[in-house]
Amino acid sequence: MLALAFTATAQDKVVKAVLEAGHNDNRTMEHADYIARNIGGRIVGSHMLNHAEDWVAQQFRSWGLEVVVQEAVTINVGFDRGPWFGRMLSEDGMTLHFGTPAYTAGTRGPQKGRVLLEPKNQRDFDRVKGALKGAWVLLETGPTSGLAIDASAKADSTRAAQLAAGEEGSVLMYRQMVEAGVLGFIRPSKLPMQVLYNRATCFDLTMDNLPKACDILLDEHQFEIIKQKVVDRQDFQLEFDIRNHFFPGPMKYHNILGIIRGSKYPDEYVMMGSHLDAYDIATGSTDDGQGVCVTMEAARLLATSGAKPLRSIMFCIWTGEEYGLLGSKYFVESKLVPWNKISNYFNRDGGPLAATSVTVPPAMYDDFVTACKPLFDYNPDIPFSVIKREGDPQPRPTQAGGSDHAYFAMNGIPAISFRESDVFGMDFIYRDIWHTEDDLYDKLIPAYMEHSAVIQAVTAYGLANLNHLLSREGLYKD
Repeated sequence: MLALAFTATAQDKVVKAVLEAGHNDNRTMEHADYIARNIGGRIVGSHMLNHAEDWVAQQFRSWGLEVVVQEAVTINVGFDRGPWFGRMLSEDGMTLHFGTPAYTAGTRGPQKGRVLLEPKNQRDFDRVKGALKGAWVLLETGPTSGLAIDASAKADSTRAAQLAAGEEGSVLMYRQMVEAGVLGFIRPSKLPMQVLYNRATCFDLTMDNLPKACDILLDEHQFEIIKQKVVDRQDFQLEFDIRNHFFPGPMKYHNILGIIRGSKYPDEYVMMGSHLDAYDIATGSTDDGQGVCVTMEAARLLATSGAKPLRSIMFCIWTGEEYGLLGSKYFVESKLVPWNKISNYFNRDGGPLAATSVTVPPAMYDDFVTACKPLFDYNPDIPFSVIKREGDPQPRPTQAGGSDHAYFAMNGIPAISFRESDVFGMDFIYRDIWHTEDDLYDKLIPAYMEHSAVIQAVTAYGLANLNHLLSREGLYKD
């Protein structure tokens, strides 16, 4: 009994220290500032993502965590983005608002050229072929997903089938226009711009088959102005200077795993995580810099409060999520931690909101109430609760969702995460920022993120100090 009393007292001291530091010395936003303002966009293939990995590992080590660096993704050719600038050269000229998908060509210095409308069919192409060299071509593609023009062989065969069915269009002419010497292609984009990457070829690129023509997504309002000038046959040019740089690989990317090793059950784990890679049209602050910062601060709060849990707590900073959950998939399939040794994996990748509750099946309910008890009166302005629910159907590969919990859930590993809410009515709408140029530091909500770091730390610590793993009974319906 004395040993149990001592353990409970030690746990209470750690929790008290975490709660106090969460109020008085919370550094979540310091991490966010570094990620957004010192590093910025972190696309797979870039040096910035490598820099971010090194920084996370160094921070974990400085707090006394054990660090495992797990190589998970390799890409053949690297891609770094420098500044980009464009303007319309005319009496009523203007600076252009645009972006280019990652893994598409730059200009290799400023490039000026006339502007042509897309050829609609082979006859149109043959008519304008001589004028294409050194020109910018407007593509009237309709709403864009932010991905690059799909110029893969597979796309060509698809377009050929469309041509046979009478569905002629500019993308069919893409290769012919590139061979004719166009400077690049311009498509309209809604605002805020969603600018992603070249999904068709980014993993297949070598230094011998790099894209040659620029792929520009332009503010739809400016696009219409320029298009009308072309229709009216006005005399003007566009100039772009786009510093997209390719360099030889291979470029390797890693999961950064910080561990507070368990004192009694070191091979059993409570886990939490978020992804470090981010699109480079902005700074990746909300997707998923905020998740990384909350995860890191939960680690710091526990480590610096002297936490010595019974089972291990792992803080997972994943790579390659935006390219297909590559880092977390690799972790799960490599079985670095056996699946039956994971009590739960908490994922955070839904915007900078406040963790306000956790919803669990009946067999887990009492354990979560025990683990979360210190949180029930922690912050009356952002109340926290544990809610009981029935199990859901086990996710299948096409149903698991688009974040790093998916491969855990698909393999029957508990991946219960916190419900996140806009408690103060900040009118935060994640879909308006997600994968766009507005994914910036000033969209973060410090009160919510700092609160969530404490919630995650205390919950993980409480679960790690149970004398058993969480029950999986009723986790999924049959």
